[in-house]
Amino acid sequence: MKHLIQTTDLNTQEINQILNHAKKYLHNEVSHTLKGKMAVTIFFENSTRTLSSFEIALKRLGASVVRLDVSKSSTSKGESISDTAANLNAMKPHAIIIRHKNAGAGDHLAKYVSCPIINGGDGAHAHPTQALLDLFTMQNYFKDSLEGKRIAIVGDIKNSRVANSNIELLRRYGMQITLVAPPHFLPQTDLDSTSNLSSIIDSIDVLMSLRTQTERHDTQTYGSLKDYAYNFCITKELIKNKNIIILHPGPVNRNIDIEDEVLKDPRCKVLEQVTNGVAVRMAVMEHFILNQ
Repeated sequence: MKHLIQTTDLNTQEINQILNHAKKYLHNEVSHTLKGKMAVTIFFENSTRTLSSFEIALKRLGASVVRLDVSKSSTSKGESISDTAANLNAMKPHAIIIRHKNAGAGDHLAKYVSCPIINGGDGAHAHPTQALLDLFTMQNYFKDSLEGKRIAIVGDIKNSRVANSNIELLRRYGMQITLVAPPHFLPQTDLDSTSNLSSIIDSIDVLMSLRTQTERHDTQTYGSLKDYAYNFCITKELIKNKNIIILHPGPVNRNIDIEDEVLKDPRCKVLEQVTNGVAVRMAVMEHFILNQ
């Protein structure tokens, strides 16, 4: 049984196939290939984009979706996540999509089910479909190979599952990655890194801003969000008229991660990422459900 827990669960040929199918779905080439199939979404962390995106993707393919309300489920009565998985599996879903605050939750569930587990984000570990839609967004913009393109990933990288998944995937496609963050937000890495955003702005093609993961901090590690924003917010003054694009996985902390004016700039692809996310997740769900 094949699962999607992290980007390494897909080889490059599979990724290219998924993204080619996503292009068709982006242009409204919709077929009900999953008619008669049923998927369960079980999100132990709050979500707007990812949860809605998966559910819309499945319904556009003709599948039915059962959303497990965690606050009203037996997990609130002390049922273990493994028992929850086993009970859901007994209802014969064709896929289970999970988000959880703990890294490795998807791997754990996979031991108790006989259908694909799709990771919608686990702790600070991985968010594979976000990385796939980010890759898709960049490919659509640049129209050719990403080999040699330069991306700066800016923000709370140490606590970011989005950063982890993107770093693995974008390296595979030949992108040059620079990590930009205060020292305490940087993981141990062999990648180029800096705490000076303005020093690398002239040498990059893509800026990927990340949300400050305050919920994953044991203690506050900076004076204030305003202090952080002074050095790491993407502003009009910073990007000027440069030929770059700006990405963010959402939700955006306005004027902390990205300035309001930049969010309105056509170089900012945040809403395009959301649109692309539905198409990519349609292709992902089709791939995993039909190739069990």
